Amino acid sequence: MEHVIALDVGGTGMKAALIGADGTLLHRARRATARERGPDAVAAGILDFAAGLLAHGTERFGGPASAAGLAVPGLVDEARGVAVYSANLGWRDLPLRALLAERLGGIPVALGHDVRTGGLAEGRVGAGRGADRFLFVALGTGIAGAIGVDGRVEAGAHGSAGEIGHIVVRPGGAACPCGQRGCLERYASAAAVGGAWAALCGDPDADAAHCARAVASGDARARKVWQEAVEALADGLVTALTLLDPRTLIIGGGLAEAGETLFAPLREAVRRRITFQKPPSLVPAALGDTAGCLGAGLLARDLLTTTDPSEVTA
Repeated sequence: MEHVIALDVGGTGMKAALIGADGTLLHRARRATARERGPDAVAAGILDFAAGLLAHGTERFGGPASAAGLAVPGLVDEARGVAVYSANLGWRDLPLRALLAERLGGIPVALGHDVRTGGLAEGRVGAGRGADRFLFVALGTGIAGAIGVDGRVEAGAHGSAGEIGHIVVRPGGAACPCGQRGCLERYASAAAVGGAWAALCGDPDADAAHCARAVASGDARARKVWQEAVEALADGLVTALTLLDPRTLIIGGGLAEAGETLFAPLREAVRRRITFQKPPSLVPAALGDTAGCLGAGLLARDLLTTTDPSEVTA
C-alpha cells in the first residue's frame, strides 16, 4: 500500500503518522523530543523515529514509504532543506532533509516550518478548505502565521514569511527577544496573556486558560487583561489583512481554545478597525494539534508529483 511518513517535531514532543495515498491515517505514534539532552541528541532522535516508521510501514504495508515530510520549529530554509535555527531545540544550520533522506534509504524528503506546515493542512483539509487565499495564525507561546495561496503556503525569499508575531503593534513597548520593542507576540500570545494574568491575580501558576475561564465568569481584572490582548491582536491582524487580503483568516493555537471568549470580541475589534478592506471570514482552526503532522504528510505527498526527486533530497 502506497504511503508516506509524516513527522511533526515540537519543543517537548514529536507526533508522527503513516498516511495513505488518499489521506487516510494508517498509523500514529508519539515520542518525546528530549531536548534536555542537546541538539545532537534531538536530531538523532528524529532520525531514529523516522527509521522506525519506515520499518513499521515496510512490514505492515508490504513496502517502504514513498516519501517523507518533516515539520520543525524555528527558522527553516525549505528550499535547501536546512533547519537554520531553533532557540528551543538548540540547533543551527542542520541539514535535516539530507540527513533524513540518507537514513530513509534515499526516498524524497520535504522539510517544512511547523506553523507553515500546520497552515498548509488547515488550508487544504481544515478550516480554510476551498479558500483561494487564507492566513493562518497560531497563538501559542509565540505568534506565527502561514500565508496560503491556491493550496500552497508561502515560505518567502528567506524562509521567514508569516512572522506576524513580530509586527510592532505598540511602538516603544515591551522588549522582544527578536530585538524590537512592542511586537504583537509580547501582548497577544498565550504566554503573554498567561504572564499578565499571573502577575495580576498573584498566582504564578496561572496561565492563559485560567484567564479565559476568569473572563467567562465575569472577573473584571481578567477582562481587562483579555481585552488588551484582543486589541493588540486586532491591530496586528488588520495590518496583515491590509497587506495580504486573505479570504479566510484562521486562528489556532492554545489561545484559540477559549472559543467564543476569544472570537466574539476579536471579530468586533477587527470590524471596528476595517475601513476599505474587505472583511475576511474569521474562523477557528479545525485540526488542533494534528495540523502539523497532517501538513507534513501533505508536503511528502506533494513530492510524489515532482519530476526530479533528486531536487528534494540533495
